[in-house]
Amino acid sequence: MENKTPLSNRYEFVLFYDVENGNPNGDPDAGNMPRIDPETGYGIVTDVCLKRKIRNYVDIIKSDQPGFQIYVTEGIALNSQHLKAYTETNTPLPKQAKNVPADDLQKVRKWMCDNFYDVRTFGAVMTTGVNCGQVRGPVQLNFSRSLDPIMQQEVTITRVTVTRPEDEKTTEMGRKHIVPYALYRVEGYISPALANHEDKGTGFSEEDLELFWQALENMFEFDRSASRGKMASRKLFIFKHDSELGNAPSHKLFDLITHELDQNKVVPRQFSDYTIHVDSDNIPQGVKLIERL
Repeated sequence: MENKTPLSNRYEFVLFYDVENGNPNGDPDAGNMPRIDPETGYGIVTDVCLKRKIRNYVDIIKSDQPGFQIYVTEGIALNSQHLKAYTETNTPLPKQAKNVPADDLQKVRKWMCDNFYDVRTFGAVMTTGVNCGQVRGPVQLNFSRSLDPIMQQEVTITRVTVTRPEDEKTTEMGRKHIVPYALYRVEGYISPALANHEDKGTGFSEEDLELFWQALENMFEFDRSASRGKMASRKLFIFKHDSELGNAPSHKLFDLITHELDQNKVVPRQFSDYTIHVDSDNIPQGVKLIERL
């Protein structure tokens, strides 16, 4: 992989995105209904859901260019990905995964980081069967949460064809689960210490970071489907620290960004029903706020 600019600043970020008449993240334990916090009624979207969209965006934009393969890919076994590292580095494969020599393990681990964008970004546990070690990624996401309680709506739909020729009925009925409208907030962290460490770093670079910001801005544009409805990234706030270890606690930075629902709106139905506030006067010294959307 070509030389890239090492990451030298810590970052935190806040992304606001919304959904209209769609299911942003179905819960398989609840009949694929939109995920919800049962105690409060607030909507939830998992970090895994957003990471999938980021992976898909990178896969489309980079088209499997060297250094930008995707490790977690539908239909490809993870151990098959691990075998590539041993083959490409001419590393002998031990009979037992736990018996990989430390130098060999470091070699195949580095190859995985160099060649798979999502490994050097999010990390991976690659000790299953064919051992490529463990990677702790410099980019981490929290669960998303809606700004207000959501309404899980079940919509009945009909189909003018039947499944089996022997069926006597002429139509079939089904159901779709949607959220009429919700604005979600997700927070995340980027640690250069986990990117640049001599032995444990993934090599996540400034160029990789720029691609990550682009993915957050555009991931829903490449993820259209009838089930997900109308989704869009609305606001992206980035806190850039002057140093690698950071100049302020992340939770204090997150507290600087708040929201307010229009007093004339009982139930939000569009992004303009909200006002996003940024307390720019209290941004700590050594931290710069960047607004990308």
